[in-house]
Amino acid sequence: MDKPKQYVGLDNEVNGGMTTIGKIIRDAQVFGLIDENETCEGWNLAGVDALLQKVNAEWDKYGCLVSHLPENLAKRHREIHGAAFERAKAAGWSGETETGDEE
Repeated sequence: MDKPKQYVGLDNEVNGGMTTIGKIIRDAQVFGLIDENETCEGWNLAGVDALLQKVNAEWDKYGCLVSHLPENLAKRHREIHGAAFERAKAAGWSGETETGDEE
């Protein structure tokens, strides 16, 4: 089966967007790299990868820790990721896939 050439978009993701690419997009929103309404639907994978590089550069400034974010960014992180968790839970996501091997 061929990989898709374009990203499906955050709103169309499996597991309510609780995926690696979903996290990249939400982090890009937190850092103001893209608009909060941008879902990246239709982006090619090179575009998503370029966004990942920008997100990683931002996280590097804060030691890759939410606790090191300035309050304005920490607040945006809580709001954006918190809303995403609630939407994903409402869509049936439980987080078990991500933590199932930690027993």
